[in-house]
Amino acid sequence: MSHSPADRTLIDLSPGEAMHPNIKRLYEHWRALAPDRPLPGRQHIDPLNFPDLLPGIWLLQVERDPLRFRYRLAGTNIVEVAGHEVTGLYMEEAHPQIKNQPNALARYINAAKNGRPSRRKGKATLWQHKDFHLIENLLLPLAKDGETVDMILVYTQLYTG
Repeated sequence: MSHSPADRTLIDLSPGEAMHPNIKRLYEHWRALAPDRPLPGRQHIDPLNFPDLLPGIWLLQVERDPLRFRYRLAGTNIVEVAGHEVTGLYMEEAHPQIKNQPNALARYINAAKNGRPSRRKGKATLWQHKDFHLIENLLLPLAKDGETVDMILVYTQLYTG
């Protein structure tokens, strides 16, 4: 699969909704990484560039044949809203309810297959938490070789109310 730098444009599933400054900052940071490659890799990410975002960061390893997603890292906010530690678990293990939601993983599958980042603001689909019903998240595909997505960096902004 070959990507051009233009493929780094965001698929915005919440057009018209203002983008949270944290989402915008991380997206712009990702876009600036590895300009000589179609996609940046995990090796290009330095968490010291955005330490204030780490509680909302999660990193998914992309496995193929079959296509599956495993949590490699989950920030403290993510563990809190999930209600348990998810690091090391596959998404369907961490969130068993997604088996009954046919489109629950569609964005992750799209990011893994097409290498396109996406943003969505709306109701949380992977968890139910008494304080956080509305979320905004950003999926950023990463590719060690610059082309084949092997990780997805996700940032989730939680909204109370």
